[in-house]
Amino acid sequence: MVLDQRHAYFSPEDYLEIERISPIKHEYWQGQLVAMAGASKAHVIIVGNLSALLVNHLRGTDYLAYATDMKVRLPALNLFYYADLAVTCDERDRNSNEDFILHPKLIVEVLSDSTEAFDRGDKFADYQTIAELEECVLIHQKQVLVERF
Repeated sequence: MVLDQRHAYFSPEDYLEIERISPIKHEYWQGQLVAMAGASKAHVIIVGNLSALLVNHLRGTDYLAYATDMKVRLPALNLFYYADLAVTCDERDRNSNEDFILHPKLIVEVLSDSTEAFDRGDKFADYQTIAELEECVLIHQKQVLVERF
């Protein structure tokens, strides 16, 4: 991940505007844009397979599953993260026209060498501030291991 130093601070509104037209995805860390690294083939396969399973499992319910391109906003911390998968059933998320969700019940992150420390550390702690979050899952892509919290 690379910090974009061209501007000292971007507002959340600036970030959302930039992200709508940017060919590169960025997370938002308290006013800074952080470019997202590309995913490995294993990462893409894991997220795709899990997304297909979740969408089929949740069909006919009030739950919506979002893979890869949906931002999770943490307004109290002034952050936007791209979770690998997020599931919500909150009416505020379902009826919003925003490019993000605020109330996920489930978040899944697929760990890579470059993101594992952050995904298990600060990002995991930040996700725990979401009142509606019931479950966070970390999936390893180099070994058969799934951790559920």
